[in-house]
Amino acid sequence: MEKDLDPQETAEWLESLEAVRRAAGPDRADYLLRRLATSTRYLNTVPTAEEPAYPGDLELEERVAAYDRWNAAVMVSRGSKLGLGGHLATYASAAWLYEVGFNHFFHGTDDQVFFQGHASPGVYARAFLEGRLSEEQLDLFRRETQGGLPSYPHPRAMPGFWQFPTVSMGIGPLNAVYQARFNRYLHNRGIKDTSHSHVWAFLGDGEMDEPESTAALTLAAREGLDNLTFVINCNLQRLDGPVRGNTRIVQELESVFRGAGWHVVKALWGAEWDGLLGSDELVARLGEVPDGQFQTFAAADGAYIRQHLFQGLDVPYSDDDLRRIVGGSRAGHEPRKVYAAYHRALQNRGAPTVVLVQTVKGWTLGAGVEARNANHQMKKLTLDEFRVMRDRLGLPVPNSALAGELPPYLHPGPGSAEAEYVAERRRELGGPVPRRTVAARPLPQPGERPFAALAKGSTQPIATTMAFVRLVKDLMKEPETGRRWVPIVPDEARTFGMESLFPTAKIYSPLGQRYESVDRELLLAYKEAVDGQILIEGITEAGSMASFTAAATSYATHGEPMVPFYIFYSMFGWQRTGDQMWALADQLGRGFLVGATAGRTTMTGEGLQHADGHSQLLASANPACLAYDPAFAYEVGVIVRDGLRRMYGEAAEDVFYYLTVYNEPLPQPAMPEGVEEGIVKGIYRYSAGGGAAHLLASGTAIHWALEAQRLLAEEYGLGVDVWSVTSWSELRREAMSATGVPYLRQALAGTEGPVIAVSDWMRAVPDQIRPWIDRPWTSLGTDGFGLSDTREAVRRHFGVDPRSIADAVLKAVEE
Repeated sequence: MEKDLDPQETAEWLESLEAVRRAAGPDRADYLLRRLATSTRYLNTVPTAEEPAYPGDLELEERVAAYDRWNAAVMVSRGSKLGLGGHLATYASAAWLYEVGFNHFFHGTDDQVFFQGHASPGVYARAFLEGRLSEEQLDLFRRETQGGLPSYPHPRAMPGFWQFPTVSMGIGPLNAVYQARFNRYLHNRGIKDTSHSHVWAFLGDGEMDEPESTAALTLAAREGLDNLTFVINCNLQRLDGPVRGNTRIVQELESVFRGAGWHVVKALWGAEWDGLLGSDELVARLGEVPDGQFQTFAAADGAYIRQHLFQGLDVPYSDDDLRRIVGGSRAGHEPRKVYAAYHRALQNRGAPTVVLVQTVKGWTLGAGVEARNANHQMKKLTLDEFRVMRDRLGLPVPNSALAGELPPYLHPGPGSAEAEYVAERRRELGGPVPRRTVAARPLPQPGERPFAALAKGSTQPIATTMAFVRLVKDLMKEPETGRRWVPIVPDEARTFGMESLFPTAKIYSPLGQRYESVDRELLLAYKEAVDGQILIEGITEAGSMASFTAAATSYATHGEPMVPFYIFYSMFGWQRTGDQMWALADQLGRGFLVGATAGRTTMTGEGLQHADGHSQLLASANPACLAYDPAFAYEVGVIVRDGLRRMYGEAAEDVFYYLTVYNEPLPQPAMPEGVEEGIVKGIYRYSAGGGAAHLLASGTAIHWALEAQRLLAEEYGLGVDVWSVTSWSELRREAMSATGVPYLRQALAGTEGPVIAVSDWMRAVPDQIRPWIDRPWTSLGTDGFGLSDTREAVRRHFGVDPRSIADAVLKAVEE
């Protein structure tokens, strides 16, 4: 704790609290302490008298902001003529939150800014003023097939502009926390000096309803992430109405963040409130007015405000004054207030900071939009409303320019004072924001040695999960690239056999290890370190995915290619955090997602939704995901090696891999010669047995198929071939895009007889390739919910055990 500046006062407070404890009990004293710790008066944290001097040219900045407000509204309104939609009100309320950042805080070379997605028109408008976007591009807002701008921050759609996708609500704040944490991870491991990097996350108060928005607050405080600032635009409205109609969102968020250990900076009232806030009674009332009522005040006339808010108070203001002050004087609409709040936020050390800024949703868009419940759905302004907006902003737009159907874009000119000012500010701060840059920096490819053990095989039973972990352990020893691997685990490293990494790679902790581990005398003791390599995230798949995303995009965010692998129970991947995996694809992430203990029948005893028979199907829908279901350890090695080439080689691709591996220990054969191409492309013949029929199997199911092959040969004299299908979805993609004969048909060329496909997945997974099989087809799978039982019993239930497979072959041959 800081030095006690007044010990006598401290003693008096402690004496008072002790008196409360004796008189009313410890619960009452605890309540008072918690109330004081998590909420303060409903006032600005930085009063006007303590505001720092504003460093910019306010007159010029107000003109710049006026242009940006206008062009953002024009862009959406013009697009709405074509039914394209868009959002006007969010940026209108938050414009100064961004303008002050662009002019004074966002460092182009160091900082990462997570923009609120619905405010994208304003970010485009600012880029237009800076000369980064053309009028033609603005006019094609939401018309991407014609080279226009995407609706929201989508890095994949604008890979040189946006860095972070943020419109899937809640993912932005979660990813921002883990981005700030990953910045520290890079620094503490000596990979890059990120001490000057700062992460800004701009959020809406309604967005904070999403569980992901507040899921990682304690992590940020626990790790002391003072390189992170949340800016929450508290316009008191979400999509359909008040955020907290009957309570107060600002106080609620203040309590949540203070309770989680964050610094809180409030910027609520504009300068014109200074003449009113000397009244303790009014301040108390403001702290009790429900948000729904305050929204009404923002749209009401002065007489109504006087009667309902100031009744009984001596207020030396006219009704027009009250309408102006209460209706619109908010800290978020005044650059001095915003600057003071940001300045204070960056002065706070030791913990992250949240800035709670109060605004009016739809500010400057006119009485028909401002503070109205429906303003989120308002997609355009009428020309009369544009005339009012023009006059309010003082923009040079003649009436003749507003006589047609579409309002014009405005630009003061390349050599204007406004354009020169914004250019100078961005030069001073290190370049444009947002901006995504990729410096081509391929990683050296590993040699043969790490893959040799898997290629050799093993007579000792080993699960493919363990095979993957052994491979990565060896790859982490590579002298040039080993330190760039980022193992990410949601708490169950021992389940996946990763405890062998603890003593050498160590577990990352910015605090180091302040305790003696209970297993310290064991060979594989738990070991934490400031420069630890392993990220053990605790029981949070969402947090693990956020860490993976930060690491998977480090090649662009920091110019430092990292190789993350996130290993998890497969049913807690696409089923649980699929939205984040789509955001990962949008952000052009690269790395290995590993669904361990995969399959609907392999993980016994769990049942129902815990038995994954569908993640391969979900993964196949993502265009950036290469989904593989390897059967043998050597297949794992070939796939990982190819992934390193494709994602980190000379011609790096913006893809990521999903591998499903199993926890069933089985003998691992040596790799046959000449199968590498088939493994990568998706299919090869593993066991030729006569060719009367063809068993196509993936993952652990190949062992059932091989047993069925033996039964058919011994009991019926029927010889069938067994094929290993490493990726149903890659076979389908290649076949759909092939200009000649698809690889699947090339592989099966010269064979005859029916095809029976089997896997530990629902039948829709192998059925993906059905259109390219020109002979009788049967698919066997695990459709339905999972069951708790032995592996053998569950496989009999689903009809994928060896006997059921043999019966299916006999039936297909007879037909």
